[in-house]
Amino acid sequence: MRNWLWPRLLSVFLAGQGVVSQIQLDVNDPKSIENAAATAAFNMMSNYHGNESGQIPGKLPDTWWEGGAMFMTLIQYWFWTGDTSYNEVTTQGMLWQKGNNDYFPANDSNFLGNDDQVFWGLAAITAAELNFPEQDGEPSWLSLAQGVFNTQVPRWDMTSCGGGLRWQIFPYQAGYTTKNAISNGGLFQLAARLGRYTGNQTYMDWAEKIWDWSAITPLLRLDEWTIADTTTMETNCTDHGDLQWTYNYGTYLSGAAYMYNLTNGGEKWKKAIDGYLGTTLDKFFPKEFGGKVMSEISCEPNMMCDRNQDCFKGFLSSWLTFMTTIVPYTADQIIPKIQASALAAAKQCSGGNTKTQCGRRWHQDNWDGSKGLEQDMSALSVFSSTMIAHKNQSLSPLTSDTGGTSKSDPSAGSGPQKQPNTPRPITVGDHVGASILTVVVAGGWIAAVSWMVYGG
Repeated sequence: MRNWLWPRLLSVFLAGQGVVSQIQLDVNDPKSIENAAATAAFNMMSNYHGNESGQIPGKLPDTWWEGGAMFMTLIQYWFWTGDTSYNEVTTQGMLWQKGNNDYFPANDSNFLGNDDQVFWGLAAITAAELNFPEQDGEPSWLSLAQGVFNTQVPRWDMTSCGGGLRWQIFPYQAGYTTKNAISNGGLFQLAARLGRYTGNQTYMDWAEKIWDWSAITPLLRLDEWTIADTTTMETNCTDHGDLQWTYNYGTYLSGAAYMYNLTNGGEKWKKAIDGYLGTTLDKFFPKEFGGKVMSEISCEPNMMCDRNQDCFKGFLSSWLTFMTTIVPYTADQIIPKIQASALAAAKQCSGGNTKTQCGRRWHQDNWDGSKGLEQDMSALSVFSSTMIAHKNQSLSPLTSDTGGTSKSDPSAGSGPQKQPNTPRPITVGDHVGASILTVVVAGGWIAAVSWMVYGG
C-alpha cells in the first residue's frame, strides 16, 4: 500500500507539464510496460476500499465475484512486473473471503452463482501456479482452488440435459434452470489446471467430462467452433443464447491448453485449440479495426457493456498469453495481437481527471467517456501480458513437479455445505452472468447488436 503513491505523483507531475494525456506505452521497452501497468493498477485500486477501517476485505461495492477477478489480475501483474505493491492487500482479501476453504463465504453465499465462485478458484490456482507468496498458518492457494472444485462437482446436475452445472446454485435465483458456458467452462478450466498441477487423474477425468458434456449441448459447437452463452433446462439444453463473449472463448481455450500440455500434445486438444483459437482471433479482433485489436463485439458497438462485460477482455488477454507458454506454437498468432491491443488500450486510457483512466473501446483512439474499475482492470491485464515478449516463454505456470510450492489438500472444502437462509434481493452486480438478463430485457437492442455482430 505504501507504494501506491508514486504512479499518481508521476501522472500528476507529467500532466502538469502538459506532456501526458494518456497512458504511454512502448511494448518493446519493459520499463515502459511496467510504468503503464503501474498506472492502470493504481487507477483500478483507487476504486477498492476493502483494506480500509470498517470495510470488508476482498469485497467490492455491489459485486462479490469481481474481487476474485481483481486479485487474479493483480497476481498476474506481480508475476509479470515484479511489483509487490499490492501483494499484501491481495493476500488479505483472498484469505478473508475464503469461506470454509472453498470461496463460499457465509455472508454472501445466499446469492452466489457457480460462475461467481469459480473465479475465486481460478484466482487461487493462478496464485499456486505462479508461486505467489503464502501466509503461514493459512490454507495454501492450491488447497483453496481444490476447495472450489470439491464444492462445485457435487452440484453437477443430472436432472436434465445429461449433466452440466446450473448457472445459479439455489432455486430462488433467477437463472437456476440455465446451464451456461462460463460456469461449465470455468470448472473445466479449473479442473484442467488442477490436473496439470497435481498430476491427479480425478481432475483430468472431470475436465474431460465437462468438455465432452459441453460438446453435446449447444454450448460448444465443435462443427463450427463457436460457443453459445447459455442453454436452458426447459428445452433439455437444445436452445442456445448466442451472444458472443470473449471470456467464454477464453475459459474453454485456456482449459484446452492445459489439457494439451498435460497430455503431451493430445490430438483432441490440439484440434480444439486450433478451432477455437481461429474463431477467437477472427471474431474478437474485428477486421474493421485492422484485425489486431480486441473488441467485446456484443456490447461495444452501442456502448452498452455493463460492469461485468467490461472485465471480459482482460480475462481473454491473460488466458491467451499464458496459453503461449504451455502451447508454444500459438505464440506467433497470439502475442502480436496482445501487443497491438495493449497499444490501442493505452490510447483509450486518456480519460478522467488524471487523463489516464481507461475506457472500453480499445479500437477508438480517443477516450470513449466510460471509466471504472473494470475498464482499468482489463487494460492492466493486457498491459501486463505484453511482458511475455521480454520473458523466457518456457517460463510456464508451475506444477508440483516443476517448482510449485503450494501444498495439496484433496479434501479441502468438502465438509457440510451451508444451507441458504432467507435471501437478500439479488442485484445485477452479484453475478458474472447477470449481464445476460440485462441483455435479454433489452429485446430491441439485441436485434440491433445481432445485426451488427452477425451481419444479418
